[in-house]
Amino acid sequence: MEFESSDIVRRLSARLKMRHLLLLLQIQQHGSLTRVAEHMASSQPAVTNALAELESMFGTPLFERSSRGMLPTALGRVVLERARAMIQDLDHLAREMKAVASGHAAHLHVGVIPFISGQLLSAALKRLQASLARRVTVTIHEGTSDQLLLQLKDHTVDIVIGRASSTVDLSAASFEVLYRQQPRLIASRRLAAKLARVKLDWSKLVELDWILGAPHTPMREQVADLFLAAGTAPPVPVVESYSSKLIGEMIASSEGAVSIVPADIAEELVRIAGVAIVPYSFDWTLPPIALFTRSEGAHSAARDLFAQALRQICKETYGAAGGTP
Repeated sequence: MEFESSDIVRRLSARLKMRHLLLLLQIQQHGSLTRVAEHMASSQPAVTNALAELESMFGTPLFERSSRGMLPTALGRVVLERARAMIQDLDHLAREMKAVASGHAAHLHVGVIPFISGQLLSAALKRLQASLARRVTVTIHEGTSDQLLLQLKDHTVDIVIGRASSTVDLSAASFEVLYRQQPRLIASRRLAAKLARVKLDWSKLVELDWILGAPHTPMREQVADLFLAAGTAPPVPVVESYSSKLIGEMIASSEGAVSIVPADIAEELVRIAGVAIVPYSFDWTLPPIALFTRSEGAHSAARDLFAQALRQICKETYGAAGGTP
């Protein structure tokens, strides 16, 4: 059955309700109308009728039954994606209502990958607050670029600071490069002084206690590439962590621990954790730090002002061409 776009809009506007969207997400999560009925404290006939009503609005099935349970059809996947975004938007509306009721201007959700300078983020948020008559409340969501871009797509976050690379899904996002990061080897002050007296030797460095990020992330792969390019097998880390604070604390308190982190993060850890930077020079091709926004949908004033503040600070700090800290 085919409908004109305007007919679909009128029909959905008249009949589609939030409970329908919640039902869709419940079916995807549980894969069974029986389990959905149990979870929603309803009866299976009521759930079945609600799904039939929903599918009649679209004129085609949204799920098909299989040995693995109920799986979304091609259209079902599209509708689920939109349903999830609508539910997230409703949650954001509730948070913004709470923020406004408390005397704030709005609520902003910012996605940030590990190894973004806290000083940079803090400065951008401070400039955002200064640009508004009323303060904005902010939730910071941390994760990998892949995870955060999925959250941007389903409207969990409003904006993402991540890495722009060919491996991330940019189908629903626009991006602009902010700056590039250079690598620094960090160690305790005593170990750094010792290493500084000898020539860079990857075969010796591999014997130290390495603290690195999780496997299959750009940072981890770059460190592995540095060793491989020198003809040495990459180290097996004694600790894997995304937390720059934990990395700094462990290295500062150990005489044999090292890590490679972006230069701006290394400088922060010198200040807050007491580590030292080993004066070695080496290159990598880590994807640049970029600002990601949704390529469709309404733009909030708070989001746009935060993006503007971030651009200005990156320009002042790293230069107009997205320099390397």
